[in-house]
Amino acid sequence: MTKQYLKPLALAVSLGLALTACGKSEQPENAAPAPAPTSTAAAPAPATTTAAAAAPKSVFDVSELGASDEACKDFNSFVNAKWVAANPIPADRTRWGAFDQLADNSLNTQHEIVEAAAKGAAQAKPGSAEQKIGYLYQTGMDEAAIEKAGFDPIKPKLDAIAALKNSDDVVSYITKSFTEGDQQVFQFGAGADFKDAKIQIAYTNQSGLGLPTKDYYFKPEYKDIRDAYVAYIAKTLELTGVADADAKKQADQVMAFETELAKASLAPTEMRDLNNQYHFVSVKDADKVTPHFNWEKFFTAQGVTIDKGFSLSQPKFFTEFDKLVASAPAAQWQAYLRFHAIDDASPYLSKNFQDNKFDFYGKTLAGQPEQKPRWKRVLGAINGSMGEALGQLYVAKTFTPEAKQRAEDLVTNVRDALKTRIENLDWMSAETKAKAIEKWNKFLPKIGYPDKWRDWSGLDVNDTSFYGNLQAAEKFNYEYDIAKIGKPTDRSLWDMTPQTVNAYYDPSTNTINFPAAILQPPFFDAKADDAINYGGIGAVIGHEASHGFDDQGSQFDGDGNKNDWWTKQDNAQFKARTAKLVQQFNDYAPIKDKPDLHVNGQLTLGENIADLGGVNIAYDALQTALKKDPSEASAKIDGYTEDQRFFLNWARVWRGSVREKQAILYLNVDPHSPAALRAIGAPSNVAAFATSFQCKPGDAMVRSEDKQVKIW
Repeated sequence: MTKQYLKPLALAVSLGLALTACGKSEQPENAAPAPAPTSTAAAPAPATTTAAAAAPKSVFDVSELGASDEACKDFNSFVNAKWVAANPIPADRTRWGAFDQLADNSLNTQHEIVEAAAKGAAQAKPGSAEQKIGYLYQTGMDEAAIEKAGFDPIKPKLDAIAALKNSDDVVSYITKSFTEGDQQVFQFGAGADFKDAKIQIAYTNQSGLGLPTKDYYFKPEYKDIRDAYVAYIAKTLELTGVADADAKKQADQVMAFETELAKASLAPTEMRDLNNQYHFVSVKDADKVTPHFNWEKFFTAQGVTIDKGFSLSQPKFFTEFDKLVASAPAAQWQAYLRFHAIDDASPYLSKNFQDNKFDFYGKTLAGQPEQKPRWKRVLGAINGSMGEALGQLYVAKTFTPEAKQRAEDLVTNVRDALKTRIENLDWMSAETKAKAIEKWNKFLPKIGYPDKWRDWSGLDVNDTSFYGNLQAAEKFNYEYDIAKIGKPTDRSLWDMTPQTVNAYYDPSTNTINFPAAILQPPFFDAKADDAINYGGIGAVIGHEASHGFDDQGSQFDGDGNKNDWWTKQDNAQFKARTAKLVQQFNDYAPIKDKPDLHVNGQLTLGENIADLGGVNIAYDALQTALKKDPSEASAKIDGYTEDQRFFLNWARVWRGSVREKQAILYLNVDPHSPAALRAIGAPSNVAAFATSFQCKPGDAMVRSEDKQVKIW
């Protein structure tokens, strides 16, 4: 339920990643809400003028800083240690930091909006977005009705599963489930064609696992989690009346089934390889991969017409899927489908189902002591179901046209700095530079919210059933997504809601996107000096623009096509430089009590390239702004220069802490490095950082010339 049908590919890249314990996006938690917002108007971004005249006092609390000699030893500790010590992680969270504070602020604003919508739903214009959001929230908060219903809402689905007798029945069930927006075993949706990005094609991708990655099914260090997962499966089944002994037997069947899927699944690092995200085949050739699963019948049932073909993105996975269709007993398929039907619905059923799911995915897997309040969980469901509609109300309450215009000006300044850096690179040939500038020219920045809001008139929402409303939204959103197949790609569409505290780059459309909710402190503050804003939102803008030239983005041209525009020599130079960044992050062991657990530098490479590029680009943009007022460039605020304040705010953005279990999970699944390392990773490669804080060779924050990474 509450699935986002935006991209079947893990292709669009964001500043921070929103994850729940199981790696499924539900209530945004990590860094943006993340993903990964506030009740006051988003602060307008500065244009080309400086803000010092309007900033008689500092907006950066320097009393939070540590001893001055710490800056060159551990810049994150220098900037953030006091704040982290004074701000423990709330019991209903697995992490807490600057992003999370903004996410909570956004949720509070959204809470006001949905409360008002619920109170006025009966009197609202029939069929309006306000009425639908009001009914969604109203039914989601009606705990008495939800308790009374128990698991009645999913009994028809469980009955259908119980009636499966053979592989043909299984295929029919899976196919019908997709028509209702309920995706089982694999993912299906629309996305831009890698070879012709102007057109949307169908993509199918691996899925179907209840644990975060394939490693959790095999590595000995995750045996306790596997055991707990099997126990969770059994208890989940028991809650629907399955006898204890039979539930345990079915749980073992589910685990065995998923283990077979896991063997054929790709790891997160492998999924970052674009060759594993696109495998174009005709329908006829796809049927050869899965002779027991007919794709033509599947597409016909979905109401989709496939022209030349589609992307069967991970053939090995689909070969295993077909093998299980043919060989797994009907009883095992029933156990697998039954469990996932209950598991998917659990957050929206009675309290015993909610608590059961939280006990495993929240407590056991992520170390979260308490569930979030119900209103936040219901808001998470609304964001998953009607997020853009809620965003329209959010923007009307918090984001002004003036703020949007000023943010656009700042984006222009940072983009210009990127162009200059590309033109002045000493390692890239003129031929490749010309192609890079050509791509730069085709960037489409999008600020705040969509120019055209989505139409929700086809979604039927009532005031009686929370689960029924979410199921209707699931089907509606699925049909909205697959209706794009065969049609032109629309660059104006957004993959994030305005109320999301995050930003992202999409290589298939070559767009950089900045939702309204991130355009506020500490990222942007109208009362702040330029250094604070360029170290915050300026570096975010540079980060997203740099994604166009990271290890994945650099494989796409300005039109969004996967196209090699590099000379052989320049590509070799690029890979040599990025390899040094991989090694830098491989060396980090971020969990104090587990020194053997390291960051995966290959998994996090794209984000690390973007951080490094973002800091460099935004710093250059700051220098350009300061040249217009030399007095500001030489002045100090609270004893710190503008250069120092730039880096101080970059680190402040990444302040926070995370529970150990969640930290381990992030190391396995998150393409973003731990926040504390993002605060220091990029600056340690930037000569201006060492200069501004008078760091010396040998200091921990100063990388020697042979280890210093210079890319964009």
